Amino acid sequence: MYTIEIVAMLGKRFKDYRIGSNLTQKQVSEKAGVSIITIRNFENGKLRNISMGAFIELLRAIDFMQGLDDVLPEIPVSPYELEKIQQGKRKRVRHAK
Repeated sequence: MYTIEIVAMLGKRFKDYRIGSNLTQKQVSEKAGVSIITIRNFENGKLRNISMGAFIELLRAIDFMQGLDDVLPEIPVSPYELEKIQQGKRKRVRHAK
């Protein structure tokens, strides 16, 4: 899939989320600091490129920042690193007699 196709797909999905959030393009524009024309072109698949900053602001405007974790989740700790962490932890507590 080409970048242009991915941007178009994201724009269409964004429109569905925006409508689901009961927000107009104007409201999103004001909240995100992005022009209505940019939003309209993004949602209609006419925008060939959108900056990462603008995209994040659009997600923030519709209250969907948690969606970023689905795009790039944190890398889990490797078993090797986990073992190193475990070695440094206390294994028991002793009280003075």
